[in-house]
Amino acid sequence: MIVQLRYQFRVYPTPSQQVELAKAFGCARVVFNDGLRVRQQAREQGEKYVSDAELSKRVITQAKLTPQRAWLGEVSAVVLQQALADLNTAYRNFFASVTGKRKGRKVAPPRFRSRKDNRQAIRFTKNSRFKVCDNGRLRLPKIGDLDVRWSRELPSDPS
Repeated sequence: MIVQLRYQFRVYPTPSQQVELAKAFGCARVVFNDGLRVRQQAREQGEKYVSDAELSKRVITQAKLTPQRAWLGEVSAVVLQQALADLNTAYRNFFASVTGKRKGRKVAPPRFRSRKDNRQAIRFTKNSRFKVCDNGRLRLPKIGDLDVRWSRELPSDPS
């Protein structure tokens, strides 16, 4: 009996989709770094921990209204929200590690994401209305239908 646990796939975006993906990667990095900066500054000034809702309001909602960050509106809002969710997970893991609630080695505090690092990641949730089309293409909001080569059929709809 063979149990296959992995899926491999390769995405072939068009040049215009590459631009949109690069925007999404960049915006997610900027939102993550802005959120980290706000929390670090609050800690340095002796203020209380900035809540997730307050952080989202400051770093995404209010930032989109400023001329310096107006370009954040060009990408899917879910990508930006998930970047903050990743920051919250990093902080949760750090605090759990410091207090001893997390097993394993100690986890360092979150650090800024670099432009020069080639590990770029964005996440879409089910409510962002991404979907795998019948022809095997992947439809992402504000990016379009991406051509994908799947290693095998997916057993169910991705979440």
